[in-house]
Amino acid sequence: MECIPECRPELVIDLYQLTMAASYFEQKMSAPATFSLFIRAYPPNRNFFIAAGLEELLVFLENFRYQKGDLEYLDTLGLFKPDFLDFLGSLKFTGQVRAMPEGTIFFKDEPILEVTAPIIEAQLVETLVINMINVSTMIATKAARCVNAAQGRRLVDFALRRTQGIDAGLKVARSSYLAGFIGTSNVLAGKIYNIPVFGTMAHSYITSFPSEIEAFRAFAKAFPRNAVLLIDTFDPIAGTRHAIKVARELEEQGYQLRGVRLDSGDLVDLSIRVRELLDENGLKDVQIFASGGFDEFKIDDVLSRGAKIDAFGVGTKMGVSADAPYFDMAYKLVQYDGRPVMKLSTGKVTYVGAKQVFRFFDDDGFIDHDTIGLKSENHPPAHTLLQTFMVSGKRVRDPENLETIKMRVEKEFMKLPPQCKTLDAEKKVRVEISEELEKLQQEVKQQIIEKELGEG
Repeated sequence: MECIPECRPELVIDLYQLTMAASYFEQKMSAPATFSLFIRAYPPNRNFFIAAGLEELLVFLENFRYQKGDLEYLDTLGLFKPDFLDFLGSLKFTGQVRAMPEGTIFFKDEPILEVTAPIIEAQLVETLVINMINVSTMIATKAARCVNAAQGRRLVDFALRRTQGIDAGLKVARSSYLAGFIGTSNVLAGKIYNIPVFGTMAHSYITSFPSEIEAFRAFAKAFPRNAVLLIDTFDPIAGTRHAIKVARELEEQGYQLRGVRLDSGDLVDLSIRVRELLDENGLKDVQIFASGGFDEFKIDDVLSRGAKIDAFGVGTKMGVSADAPYFDMAYKLVQYDGRPVMKLSTGKVTYVGAKQVFRFFDDDGFIDHDTIGLKSENHPPAHTLLQTFMVSGKRVRDPENLETIKMRVEKEFMKLPPQCKTLDAEKKVRVEISEELEKLQQEVKQQIIEKELGEG
């Protein structure tokens, strides 16, 4: 089996984007088109989203070029004329990108991003835009809920082994980190994104030694400054007593045991008993780390029942967003050649025109409501959420590092009303449509009815 070649964006595309582009080319359609990216509905137990994935998308768009090999492959499909392939060979992305900065909290129906470019360019990047923003936003949202449930306790991404592929694993590490995790077990993500990496040991390490305490001693000898011992391979209480012995031995050498890890069993009862044993032996600074099927629901459950856990390894359920494994994210044409357009498909009506999202706060500094309006509107004292990141295919803002985005998430979350942070998500921030947008929406709808349906 061949390895997947280095990923380039040009063929990260559904075929119909290319067939539409070929038809646009034949019709000499090259006027500016605006597409809006948004999420149509909340999945169960969701009432907000965390914007993520923009930085990597901008890098791809700046380097968007069809290579010789790409064009040779497209030629083998027998669908495209030579003059269109020649056109693709000289194509660059020359459009504008307006978006919410990564880490921004947003709500359903709100445009998280808008692309304005010659229609062929804007159409060709559709699949890429959805693919890159959707998964990162989905994981950042899930991870932020885990951080909130942990009530200040530290979280580490343990998801890599069960994410849907290597690229997904990288995006999970990045998105969970910007949402508030302290690091990841994913070493490649650590290298690429400069994210702190963490790891302890597996049960196989323990069972490879003649006894548990010999395994603990060997690990502590190799990593005296960073020893976290997995204590539940055989019996967690016996494992704790062995860890206490190794902690004493480390102290004699001038080191301190960092922590113990629980990965199975009744984590509430076990963590309480382990904490008591550690404290009774003067090891109050030794942390209890827990892993094994955690997400925001399980974290909330064990903490509400009194678990004495200091940090969590959060893996599969966060890494695949198990309870909401996809968002209904759409990228729709809203304006072409200065003409606002919309679709009237049942359940999929779009808001016309280039837009802006205006955010209003209450007297306590919490988000009161958002208003979706036209880009040309002004609603002081509201904050405008969509900002310009790219003009004429070139970035107009310096890249943001993850620490900056991480701080934005923290600040944004402080502004989310407390009643909107509960896991059942019963309360939702109100999102309104401006009078100007609603008026234009109705005008365009009426025009479509008269023209396409023959009704007046």
